[in-house]
Amino acid sequence: MKKFFKDFKAFISRGNIMDLAVGVIIGGAFSAIVTSLVNDIIMPLITWAFGAESLADLSIPLQYAEDGTVSLAWNYGNFIQSVIDFLLIAIIIFIMIRVMMKSQTLFKEAREDFYKGRLTSDQKKELKQLGISKKDKVKVQAYLEAKKAEAEKIKAEEEAKKKAEEEEKQKNTTEYLLKEIRDLLKENKELKEKNEK
Repeated sequence: MKKFFKDFKAFISRGNIMDLAVGVIIGGAFSAIVTSLVNDIIMPLITWAFGAESLADLSIPLQYAEDGTVSLAWNYGNFIQSVIDFLLIAIIIFIMIRVMMKSQTLFKEAREDFYKGRLTSDQKKELKQLGISKKDKVKVQAYLEAKKAEAEKIKAEEEAKKKAEEEEKQKNTTEYLLKEIRDLLKENKELKEKNEK
């Protein structure tokens, strides 16, 4: 029983479970907004365009009872309303997702721009050791450019080392060895022909 509660606690405290709970709560509130938008704003315009009190009233009578009332009808208004509901909800959700994704991208860019010119704690310590004041913008800029150049040099050296290792691996392959043997045999044949002349 103790293991059960321990597993349940681990399950319920997972991050994705909390995200799901938040999503369900926001989804419930969002569905109320969408329902109100459809029922109170868009549907009245559509029913007004069709000239009916309600879209659900649109129907084609198929069979009448003895007293003249409609006993069987083709209620195409309900179907149209369901299709419109679906399309409107899909469009609204699509727009919301697009807005959220765009805002996340803008926030990320703004955050990168904000931190681009800021010094890290290691850089601040190094500046202090070098005796450079953080207020001296010219020296700080020169320090940052030197650090950037050093990082680029290290990156270039690592890439050159990696390329050299790959070339060394290629040299050890059978294909490379066969090519070397062919070249040696060709040189040997040319030397032999020269000596015969």
